[in-house]
Amino acid sequence: MPASFHFLDDVALADLAFDAEGDSIQELFEAASNAVMEAMADPTTVGAMWERHIEHVAHDPAELLFDWLSDFVYWKDAAGVVFSRAAISLTHVGVEWTLAGTLLGEPVNRTTQELRDDVKGVTKHLYRLHRDNGRWHVRVVLDV
Repeated sequence: MPASFHFLDDVALADLAFDAEGDSIQELFEAASNAVMEAMADPTTVGAMWERHIEHVAHDPAELLFDWLSDFVYWKDAAGVVFSRAAISLTHVGVEWTLAGTLLGEPVNRTTQELRDDVKGVTKHLYRLHRDNGRWHVRVVLDV
């Protein structure tokens, strides 16, 4: 089954929530990344002239994903960009998880991009990453 995400209309009234899943933790991270990008803007309307390489190390994959998703919000605000693509590489050695990621996007342009919600943060409300029957799942609530 391919990685996927779907937005949840009935979980967070003032915010935006989604569930993401994948057969591997790599797929889960990709699906959650796609959900955050889709929440901000239609990625098909965003170019890839802006690029940022990011690396995080953590003992807990939930913490790693939280930090990675928070990077989208940080760079949206710090650089004024929205995103068209995210490339991720995850490694797990001993007790450490390492994420090497690249965000691709371009500065906000209301005339050419379909902008959506102004995501202000990734919250810990209902945040849960787990593996069930060999499949990885996460629930994320975004502050919008």
